[in-house]
Amino acid sequence: MTLNPNLDEVQLSQDDYERYSRHLILPEVGVEGQKRLKAASVLCIGTGGLGSPLLLYLAAAGIGRIGIVDFDVVDTSNLQRQVIHGTSWVGKPKIESAKNRILEINPYCQVDLYETQITSQNALDIIRPYDVVIDGTDNFPTRYLTNDACVLLNKPNVYGSIFRFEGQATVFNYEGGPNYRDLYPEPPPPGMVPSCAEGGVLGILPGIIGVIQATEAVKIVLGKGETLSGRLLLYDALNMKFRELKLRPNPVRPVIEKLIDYEQFCGISQAKAEEAKQQMNIPEMTVQELKQLLDAGGKDFVLLDVRNPHEYEIAKIPGSVLIPLPDIEDGDGISQVKDIVNGHCLIVHCKSGMRSAKALSILKNAGIEGTNVKGGILAWSKEIDPSVPSY
Repeated sequence: MTLNPNLDEVQLSQDDYERYSRHLILPEVGVEGQKRLKAASVLCIGTGGLGSPLLLYLAAAGIGRIGIVDFDVVDTSNLQRQVIHGTSWVGKPKIESAKNRILEINPYCQVDLYETQITSQNALDIIRPYDVVIDGTDNFPTRYLTNDACVLLNKPNVYGSIFRFEGQATVFNYEGGPNYRDLYPEPPPPGMVPSCAEGGVLGILPGIIGVIQATEAVKIVLGKGETLSGRLLLYDALNMKFRELKLRPNPVRPVIEKLIDYEQFCGISQAKAEEAKQQMNIPEMTVQELKQLLDAGGKDFVLLDVRNPHEYEIAKIPGSVLIPLPDIEDGDGISQVKDIVNGHCLIVHCKSGMRSAKALSILKNAGIEGTNVKGGILAWSKEIDPSVPSY
């Protein structure tokens, strides 16, 4: 799948020669390679932790056309890792922030913006004009969608993912190599893999993985070197170790013939999760109702926090008792809950209301009824007590 642009139509300007002089003296790049970069088009799906560094380096390398897909706005909590954005852009669209920074680095780069969620309805039209696709997403439905669209359109898919202190990167669908479904034939059960918002991520980690993705994209454009196709690169930042796993196409994998409903394929969506909570008959209360109970000084209820200990250290609701969800899932925490409830009403909260609903479902099966705090401690911080940190 070597890219073969008509380089006769590509000219380097005097500024190009000066700007890319360190590229031009590399035998593996030279004038022809820099023309390839200038003629190339790369689509980045997501401008978060991975998208931020890779977009910066693609622009600096001289990629002539960069497309960006994202529909989110910059949040203060992004700035710890999403280095393309700045404080002045908080509350504004990420794609506009990214474009502004890209043009600061390289004003000659064409930047296409797609302020939308990529879906089965628009993915093929968005991806089709680009030579290389880079997956900077953080959820399974979009990863499967990106993969399948790239397979249908025969586009190389440069993949990366991050969590806590660990990251991985590879190249899918390149020169007969494996695709994402060879690595993950089926998505994990919903809720099995926590998000970075739940589990955290070292801010530097996406910088490493994102730069590796940018490197692979540039090598594909240049047609030089050995890519990560067929190799999954694993990085452990905490212990500073790299290792590789071999990937091969699965001869019995299902043929990808069309795009499907990826939310359904990967499990229940957020809306369906809320519906599932209702079907479990788990009662809910608002943070305002919880405040009224706390203000009344009642002694007939127990407020249980099922987040992780380090989250509890960041922020807590006064009077809450911590028993993490993993302890309840393992069964050890169920007896602890029985001991502290001891005839009192049970009220459970977490960060946003999802883990506490899961805990209540487990406890209900063990004969312990309770009420879920809708929106969790995030809602408490936003609507009741802004002095409680939002994380």
